[in-house]
Amino acid sequence: MELKRIVSMGIMVGLCWLGISESTRAQEVAKDTNVVEEQIQVEIMADSTVPEALVRERLAKLENVIPLRYHKVTHQFVEYFIYRKPSFVKRMLEQMHLYFPLYEQMLEKYEMPRELKFLSLIESGLNPRIISYAGAGGLWQFMPATGREYGMKQDDYIDERFDPAKSTEAACKYLKRLHRAFGDWEMALAAYNVGPGNVKRAMRRSGSSTFWGIYNFLPKQTRHYVPQFVAMTYLMHYHADHGIFPETPDYPMLFDTIQVSGYFNLHTFAKLSNISLDEFYKLNPQVINTELPATTKEYMLKVPSHNFDFFRENRVAIWDSATKSPFQSHMLLAGNESDVSDSVLAIKKVGGLVAAGDENEDPETIITRQTRKVYHTVRRGETLGKIASRYGVDTYDLKRWNHLRGNNIVRGKRLVLYKETTKHAGGQVTASSKGKIKMRYHRVQPGDTLSTIAERYGINVSRLKKINRLKGNTVRKGQKLIIG
Repeated sequence: MELKRIVSMGIMVGLCWLGISESTRAQEVAKDTNVVEEQIQVEIMADSTVPEALVRERLAKLENVIPLRYHKVTHQFVEYFIYRKPSFVKRMLEQMHLYFPLYEQMLEKYEMPRELKFLSLIESGLNPRIISYAGAGGLWQFMPATGREYGMKQDDYIDERFDPAKSTEAACKYLKRLHRAFGDWEMALAAYNVGPGNVKRAMRRSGSSTFWGIYNFLPKQTRHYVPQFVAMTYLMHYHADHGIFPETPDYPMLFDTIQVSGYFNLHTFAKLSNISLDEFYKLNPQVINTELPATTKEYMLKVPSHNFDFFRENRVAIWDSATKSPFQSHMLLAGNESDVSDSVLAIKKVGGLVAAGDENEDPETIITRQTRKVYHTVRRGETLGKIASRYGVDTYDLKRWNHLRGNNIVRGKRLVLYKETTKHAGGQVTASSKGKIKMRYHRVQPGDTLSTIAERYGINVSRLKKINRLKGNTVRKGQKLIIG
């Protein structure tokens, strides 16, 4: 990543530029002024209150694929977060639900260690719009050149380093590449922080190929990077034992999508749609301007579901005001595809506004989505990931429903799941229902991938592939996919 860390420990939370102003790319200082630049002594405190034996024992229990080695520096970070920055840990606990389901889905897709999700905490503090003074941006802190290398668009209007799905997928690819290069996860993490070239130089100077062997030959912030990751992994599991609890957990906002082509004034649209700018940019962190240019083609934007009915009813007036000319561009509406209990979705084609699905569908489709509780008894050889994939749910939800901390499950354990059922025109739709079954479709747009489509409609990638009988992971523009 070759980042120049602001804080000597590599903690960049709250020290970066956030938000959108009225100018094209203006930035404002981060609002969280409680997190400030601090110099931390890395020696173990003489009056340490967390027993070394306890930290050693717990790290050994937590270790999965990535080594979680005990070291005095790691111990110092554990106590630093407990006693000096418990507010940071608390905030991570409150915000993790916004991104951990996405992280876990991507890590499973690329067969990566699940504990890598904690790396984003020390990279960005789970702030998708954060940017360092060195220019690294997003949840995974990509420098501009590296972001472009991994296919993330960056111009005066859009910076896809701030897009949670695209940046997480890029981070998985980059970390996997680094692990192949060094054959060691600790070394891969160090290279993610300071760049593979600097790690290789430290290897040549030290004559070692392990992280602790090259430790004294690395920049100070990189020496602290791996211990920070280990300490944060510890705290995310044992925070309650140290009196740190989330108070106001944040969860993903339910959203619908609109597809925009041509010039579009985002602030005018938000104001007339009764959408707050905070909500709009929270749902669309990759948008870094107040407008989209006339060259925009089929760009997907998220809007809060609670505003969608108002927007749909007033779309003509809103559209006329938000565009330079209503004849220069068009917009497609897509309905709420989030997994919601007892929600009602209404999609309507009127004039130049058409549903982003099957163009031959009836003018109006009303679908009621409900959930039902089902049980699954764990069989030999099954994992949480396989069970989640089988039922088309996220691993994170499966763990949350069953109050599971880790990913280990025993044969014979009874798990509870919540499956979604669909009612159409007053009756439940099943495979055995008589008459026509109304299916939902998605027409593949430029830049779409299976993962972004799955995220958009709140379904599992493996389920999307299964119902469309896809063997690979590629889709082509214009391809019609069954959503469910």
